[in-house]
Amino acid sequence: MNILWSEARALWRARTLVWVLTRREVASRHSGTALGIVWPYLQPLLTVAAYYLVFDVVFGMRLGEQAPTRAVGAYLVVGALPWMAFCDAVQRGMTSLIDAGSLLHKNPLPPVLFTSRSVLASFSIYGPLLLLVAVAYIPAHGLKPAILALLPLLLLQMLLCMVLGYALAILAAALRDVAQLVGFLLSVGIYLSPILFPMQLFPQAWRWVLWLNPMTGLVMGYQQVLLQGLWPQWSVWCATLVWVCALSVVLNALVARSRDQLVDWL
Repeated sequence: MNILWSEARALWRARTLVWVLTRREVASRHSGTALGIVWPYLQPLLTVAAYYLVFDVVFGMRLGEQAPTRAVGAYLVVGALPWMAFCDAVQRGMTSLIDAGSLLHKNPLPPVLFTSRSVLASFSIYGPLLLLVAVAYIPAHGLKPAILALLPLLLLQMLLCMVLGYALAILAAALRDVAQLVGFLLSVGIYLSPILFPMQLFPQAWRWVLWLNPMTGLVMGYQQVLLQGLWPQWSVWCATLVWVCALSVVLNALVARSRDQLVDWL
């Protein structure tokens, strides 16, 4: 893992540059829009507001007694917003090296800077939205001490996206088909996680399939904190850490194999 540590050190040494790049990335997402900086935040907010309006206000749909909450819309919002953050960070991180190809050809900058920029830009948008949802769900969690678990959950999700996005960025640079494949997997991944339905409704013999989704543990953690006011179970932390460690091993091997060829691929 020495190579991965060297990447982390390079990222830390260039932290000021990463901050500048991240601010520019966020600015580029609302450049030319009438609403300005409000627009990147408004899009996901309107999406989750639509979930609440349709399922809770219009149809009044309810889940079973084993669910963390009876209201379907309230249940969907807690899982869908972290999932949108995950998809946005992973997709933008995956294409970050391809987008920065011309710059990397001219400047000997560490490629990890550009993946980090994309992931951090996504979390600078979705992070505040998740905290805003936590405030909106105060009647559900009652400001219990478990609400403090939101910060490590967010940091763990950001680390997961950083590692996965960087690994996919290297693969996408080598094989452009990777972007299409990952886009398909992300589109169906929401159905293989406890976002649209509680895990208890999934056939018990097939629940292990849900754990193949790296976001399953984190989604359950958000649900336990925001809907029940409970500290996330150990399975939440363990499953996510296993994913992060496994992806880190893969990323270390990818960086080692691609170090001398990455710029040529771009």
